[in-house]
Amino acid sequence: MTKPGTISVTKPISEDLPREKFDELEKFIDGMETTKGALIEILHKAQDIFGYLPRDVQLYVARKLGIPGAEVFGVVSFYSYFTTKPRGKHTISVCMGTACFVRGADKIIEKLKEKLKIESNEITEDGLFTLKDVRCIGACGLAPVLMVDDKVYGRVKEEDLDQILDAYRNQEGKQ
Repeated sequence: MTKPGTISVTKPISEDLPREKFDELEKFIDGMETTKGALIEILHKAQDIFGYLPRDVQLYVARKLGIPGAEVFGVVSFYSYFTTKPRGKHTISVCMGTACFVRGADKIIEKLKEKLKIESNEITEDGLFTLKDVRCIGACGLAPVLMVDDKVYGRVKEEDLDQILDAYRNQEGKQ
């Protein structure tokens, strides 16, 4: 069942991505009362399903909504929440805003790079972590701040990092 303004996409969109995930996204879109003005919501769901928004997923969304692929790409590239590259299971975001930077965020991110053996915007070899530097988390009074997924850690010191990382490794059964 196709709503006006959308199309049914029946051929495989990508050889690299599972058809079941496209089916889940299609079910979500088709279940919406209206798709008008819902691009960001749909992209959030797509990223939730796929873990990121590769070109094939962006084009799929564009075709389903009957809009240009460039419009979808424009939204994806504008909002820092969206990513076109795979991410680790947990995203570590280190605030590099003025308050955090002044209180040592640069040392925190360098220590994390060393411990995780990655640079910013890379994934650890085990796929557990992605490290990002962000402009501001909005918790300046707790500087320096880092977030793991949606959990905020304030007044972070270099010596806190092993405990923070180990909590997520233990949760996944990895050491």
